[in-house]
Amino acid sequence: MHAPDDFREGAGQPPRHILTPSTLNRLVRGLLEDALPLVWIEGELSNVARPASGHLYFTLKDSAAQVRCAMFKPKSGWLRFKPTDGMHVLVRARVGLYEPRGEFQLVAEHMEPAGEGALQREFERLKAQLDAEGLFAQERKRPLPRFARRIGVITSATGAAIRDVLSVMARRWPLVEVDVLPVPVQGREAPPAIVAMLRKAAACGRYDVLLLTRGGGSLEDLGAFNDEQVARAIHASTTPVVSAVGHEIDFSIADFVADLRAPTPSAAAELLVPDILALRRQLEQLHRRVAANHERRLQARIQRIDHLLVRLQAQRPQARLARDRDRLQRLHRQLLACRLAQVTRKTVHLDRVYARLLAQHPRQRLAMLKQQLEQHASHLRRMTLHKLERERLNLQQTARAMHAVSPLATLERGYAILFDAQGKVLRSAHGVAVDTPLKAKLADGELPLRVSKE
Repeated sequence: MHAPDDFREGAGQPPRHILTPSTLNRLVRGLLEDALPLVWIEGELSNVARPASGHLYFTLKDSAAQVRCAMFKPKSGWLRFKPTDGMHVLVRARVGLYEPRGEFQLVAEHMEPAGEGALQREFERLKAQLDAEGLFAQERKRPLPRFARRIGVITSATGAAIRDVLSVMARRWPLVEVDVLPVPVQGREAPPAIVAMLRKAAACGRYDVLLLTRGGGSLEDLGAFNDEQVARAIHASTTPVVSAVGHEIDFSIADFVADLRAPTPSAAAELLVPDILALRRQLEQLHRRVAANHERRLQARIQRIDHLLVRLQAQRPQARLARDRDRLQRLHRQLLACRLAQVTRKTVHLDRVYARLLAQHPRQRLAMLKQQLEQHASHLRRMTLHKLERERLNLQQTARAMHAVSPLATLERGYAILFDAQGKVLRSAHGVAVDTPLKAKLADGELPLRVSKE
């Protein structure tokens, strides 16, 4: 970069323009801002100061150099940590010039601990790599069993997460067997321990599903669940794996690889086991629906059978008599069923009234209800006897009417029926030869006859 020609002095020639310090500072600041509008700088904090104005002033240095920095409100108030001397940080800043002293400085826009930024970058790199390999693909994720019999919980045996999981599962579904598979969930020894436990739990074939969980923490605290070997062990597991790491806003590599991600350990427990109270209500509802459906189908079959029986009886020679007899039997059954139903209804009604009486002690109403029950029973008996008597008379009348039109009744009045030798009824005297054998059927027997010449 060079200054404009108007501000350069030729050799041996007097300057055409003389700059003031403020003009020079503005010129230098413009050149810096144009050349380096925004940069990322990593270094160590020193001389950290936060005056009453709320601005943050500090020096960023490494082993060979240092630079003054400032972070003004409100951005200095948005920091999620407290900057202190000696802390290693990553700063996004604009390069500028502090004109009152003519000093080069950085105006910080954002600052984060350098370690956390490195962890975040490694997290994003590993996430992109595994995603490209297909470890996050939805089509490879397996459905969870609706009613898991055994669940293995891979977590710290002393953490709050396992207490939450056990409490929720015991409340929602006491039938499930839960095994705590203890592993360290933080530190260098955590990833290999988690990998070994995942492989062991999947190989034993004991569990219907595995839950990998821990409580919340910083990105560094959750590092074991962002480990590549842990992710590949989850992917290779033959048993479905549910991941519940940290709080709802926390995401780990294990969450993306697992067959299901739960926002919290408690939420994972609710997803893994059903609610026993809700299932009980559902079963009761299904039972009522099955009973109602069975009753409807039974009534339809009874009606169908009755209809077919009527059609079958109508085709028999003795259809009318058999129909009346069956009708009487059916009415008798219906009367008995009606009586039984009425007695049952009255009994149920009496039980309900008795329960209410027990609750309220209405002794006078109990006596009145008892009297009403006796009256109803007497009325039912009278109705039943009257109905049976009427049907008996109807049957007798029908029998007499049929007997009146019977050929046997005609014979009883002194008539006879003649049959020839072949057993055919003789309807005319013409054509009957002399000495032809005949047979006469009377009311009380048969007589052999022979035709003679008059």
